[in-house]
Amino acid sequence: MKIGKLTNDQLRSVVLSKLTRKHDVLLGADIGEDCAALDFGGEACVMSTDPITGASANIGTLAVHISANDVASSGARPTAMLITMLIPPHLTLGDIERVCADMAKTADELDIDIIGGHTEVTDAVSRIVISTTVFGRIASDKLIRSSGAQPGDDIVMTKYAAIEGTYIISNDHMDKLDGVLSEGELDEARRLIGSLSVLDEGMIGAACGVSAMHDVTEGGVLGAVHELCDASGCGCLLYRDDISVLGATRKICDTLNLDVYRLIGSGSMLITTPDSAALLKALSQSGINAAVIGRMSAEGRNVMSNGVTETLLPPGKDELFSL
Repeated sequence: MKIGKLTNDQLRSVVLSKLTRKHDVLLGADIGEDCAALDFGGEACVMSTDPITGASANIGTLAVHISANDVASSGARPTAMLITMLIPPHLTLGDIERVCADMAKTADELDIDIIGGHTEVTDAVSRIVISTTVFGRIASDKLIRSSGAQPGDDIVMTKYAAIEGTYIISNDHMDKLDGVLSEGELDEARRLIGSLSVLDEGMIGAACGVSAMHDVTEGGVLGAVHELCDASGCGCLLYRDDISVLGATRKICDTLNLDVYRLIGSGSMLITTPDSAALLKALSQSGINAAVIGRMSAEGRNVMSNGVTETLLPPGKDELFSL
């Protein structure tokens, strides 16, 4: 099989079709939904789980952020985390300690308690694999779903495209970028580790009463928008020329022949809202750059660039796995 996530059609047919619900599930497994949620008497316990498989540098920091971001997309603030680490035999205790120190530091910065998990050395993996499960809480009637987007809503994107991909490539694939980036651009790319969280966006979006949120991960901005359409049953018109891209990111993708709009992008949130002006103002007041990059529609999934409109294709293998 191809490396990367299953296609949405494969996920529906071989995974989701087998699942049933017996309890008070407010939000269950579905295409485009970042979280699950259980109802506990008017309060929702929001949960998300994710592995890190495409990075090596600062993997502990990345592992904490990716699941915390998913919980934030529901409007809930993440509070606790479970961590599973599968460690190849060639690593040392010092290697493990460094990863754990990164995870603890990042969780502390996000005010998240690491409350347990599993740690194992195994020859089933050739490099360390970390999977995190994050928990948060929110009033059940305040829970935000990816399925909440409505035709006519603006699509707002925070920060820049391919933040996580830029960071990973600038650390793990510098052998492919010899002489491509200036010292300033390389420094900018590596400092993007400080931009991976979307907790602030999630809390601001919840306070503004937005209709849906979905954080950008594998498949990049275009994949995330397609998933948002799947979840909500809507179409879209996306303005590709309005998607913000850092200069370093553009250079990396041009050099390596990668589609910047389909490169893994944790650190950016997609938010749909009928009142983008109020949302953009609130984000700006918190120092978060954002822009309207499209609009949800009743049907059709299209991308416009330089006056030319094309069909928005489903997400495939993330560009990172082409390296």
